[in-house]
Amino acid sequence: MKQKLLVVISLFLIYSVSGQKKSQQKKPNIIYILADDLGIGDLSVYNEKGKINTPHLDNLAAEGMRFTDAHTSSSVCTPTRYGIITGRYNWRTPLKQFVTWGTSPMLIKDERFTVADLLQQNGYNTANIGKWHMGLNWTLKDSSQELEHYSSVKDKYPINQLDYSKPLKKGALDLGFDYSYLLAASLNMPPFVYVENDKVVMQPNGISEQKRKTNKYAYWIKGPISNDFKHEEVLPVFVDKTVSYIKENAKDDKPYFIYLPLPAPHNPILPIAPWKGKSKINPYADFVLMIDDLMGNIFKAIKESGEEDNTIVIFTSDNGCAANANYKVLKAKGHNPSYIYSGNKGSYLEGGHRVPFIVKWPEKIKANSISDATICTTDFMATCADIVDYNLKDNEAEDSYTMLPLLLQKEGYTREATIHHSKEGVFAIRKGDWKLIVAANTGLNAVGRPDKKGKDLPENILYNLKTDVGEHENLAEKHPEKVTELKQLLIKQINNGRSTPGKVQKNDAIDFVWKQASFAKR
Repeated sequence: MKQKLLVVISLFLIYSVSGQKKSQQKKPNIIYILADDLGIGDLSVYNEKGKINTPHLDNLAAEGMRFTDAHTSSSVCTPTRYGIITGRYNWRTPLKQFVTWGTSPMLIKDERFTVADLLQQNGYNTANIGKWHMGLNWTLKDSSQELEHYSSVKDKYPINQLDYSKPLKKGALDLGFDYSYLLAASLNMPPFVYVENDKVVMQPNGISEQKRKTNKYAYWIKGPISNDFKHEEVLPVFVDKTVSYIKENAKDDKPYFIYLPLPAPHNPILPIAPWKGKSKINPYADFVLMIDDLMGNIFKAIKESGEEDNTIVIFTSDNGCAANANYKVLKAKGHNPSYIYSGNKGSYLEGGHRVPFIVKWPEKIKANSISDATICTTDFMATCADIVDYNLKDNEAEDSYTMLPLLLQKEGYTREATIHHSKEGVFAIRKGDWKLIVAANTGLNAVGRPDKKGKDLPENILYNLKTDVGEHENLAEKHPEKVTELKQLLIKQINNGRSTPGKVQKNDAIDFVWKQASFAKR
């Protein structure tokens, strides 16, 4: 009897040790959650004076690392998404300003290596669930009108020519994703249909439109809509799909990567019960509460999967809060989505691109840690490459620096500078405490929008963010040497086709169409 018992115990120990080794050897699951138009001041963990309480996201920060100086590569949607997926600045492509549409062709070229490609080739199940907004190649009724790639903001397929009965000619599955469930662009841009694995889930059979005068918080462009598409249900649908994917893949020996770009709190702002009216501030604040609670559902699924310790969760936003959140009402209630920073979505000022950025990885990251390092959302791809021991080639992730040393609280993060890009295509470059905005002859005002009075911005705007984080005093005339240094660095990183060390690369388009391109000749 004793001998049998010893055998059982021995076998148990063998399998136990084997299981532990297997768990240790498995690469971490990675979940990248990208909010849409969420300001850094909208999370209570970032804003001690904020009026919106976000307990689930605050707890994520308490269990992981919170970055205080994180930036998107652009202050609007599409460009930032391109940077996350490719590790490359968007303005190296034909997209010099603004965003793509729901009927725009694919922005990412066939030969471009993506973070999904990288992880897929290194043993990951990969999924894209949510708002895509980087262009899709739809099948058209009239093939003569097809476009292979995005080349300018004018490039759009005629919406009445989309053939919803046939698969996409190019979608997320062509960029390294095994599974995809997406919305083509923002929730206010048609077509209003779900696309699963490059096929439209339900054919549109109606037309939907909501005008701004009907609801200033929730409005959208007129376009085709399917019966299974309800604007106010899109966010919960994507979260439910994500929870299901986590549960299914927890049973698999392979690690998984989920890219979850949320469609919220971008317009249309559509909080539903029980969150509608809950903030007692306005619908935008209600929507943020709804996001926080739904993120709690995802975090619960991760915990219940049994793989929480070896799952990396990243939560950030694609740019600052948008004006249609109604800043006037929010500020009257004592809440500022941009926190202590100037500007908002679309601007080269800090409120346009400084965003919340939280990373949790219980197995590796010290709980309740804070990093003040300046990082960029383009850094995701190099970080993933570092995690899986992949050596990036010279023509891959040219603007991406690994954040792994920061996450592990070690030396080795090497980002020299960060280039910011506004909705209108204005450039800024940040190095250390100094930030230079190069805005010669743009006809834009101080928040990066066309000036109605026709006044141009100064050619150079220089801020010291250590002493003037609100960006109020232009120091360009007092520090011409700093202007020269930063401008030369900006020109170098533009012309080299990369900001990381390596061989010089070509930008996608040589003829950069910048209103302020004259700065490069000075």
